[in-house]
Amino acid sequence: MANTLELLFCPDPQLTEVMRLRVQSLQQRGQKRQDGERLLQPNEAVYRLDFTKQSLGFSHWTVRLAQSGCLTIIATSQLWTPDLTHLMARQLLEPPGVFWRAADDAHEGGTKCYEADAHEFGERIAELAKVRKVMYFLFAFGEGCSPETVDCSITFTVDS
Repeated sequence: MANTLELLFCPDPQLTEVMRLRVQSLQQRGQKRQDGERLLQPNEAVYRLDFTKQSLGFSHWTVRLAQSGCLTIIATSQLWTPDLTHLMARQLLEPPGVFWRAADDAHEGGTKCYEADAHEFGERIAELAKVRKVMYFLFAFGEGCSPETVDCSITFTVDS
């Protein structure tokens, strides 16, 4: 059996705050965002994955939503350093991972996703892990979902 590596998505409150301050600064000065700049929305937060190994193959997602809601995970495709540069829309990886739980899903494993998109998204993350130690993500919480109600990880097989 292949070795697996499960990585938890960790909130990055400092970078989330930096991005919120950027939005606030623009609003206070009455300025507009730069052409192509992606501003953080109020329902979004920055998360990160730290890769301890680089040769990975995507295995599966583990997303638990404690209540009904929707979570959209958007990855940055280029090496983005939020403390030095603004996040540009062209740096966002497609397709995003969209996970949801309907109000009538009583059991814990009721989280659903667009399987093909989630799989492709996971494979792209595995590819980028080959050249990165860290990746940043925007988590968009919708329809009753919040950071407190989400538990999210991604599992990879470790190529030997």
